[in-house]
Amino acid sequence: MIISVDLIFKIAAIGILVSVLNQVLLRAGREEQAMMTTLAGIIVVLMIVISLVSDLFDTVKTMFQLY
Repeated sequence: MIISVDLIFKIAAIGILVSVLNQVLLRAGREEQAMMTTLAGIIVVLMIVISLVSDLFDTVKTMFQLY
């Protein structure tokens, strides 16, 4: 499996979007919503990374014929 540049751009776009929303919500005095937005962004990125790590482990198992 090859990680494409699109995936890196997707993660970067999520980070930029979350940081902009965080700043807007902080300036509006909505600290709780800003924290929830940040946590949601982290969870989305972690789900993407977890799926990639799972694919990596499957590839390693297949390569070394570990069943």
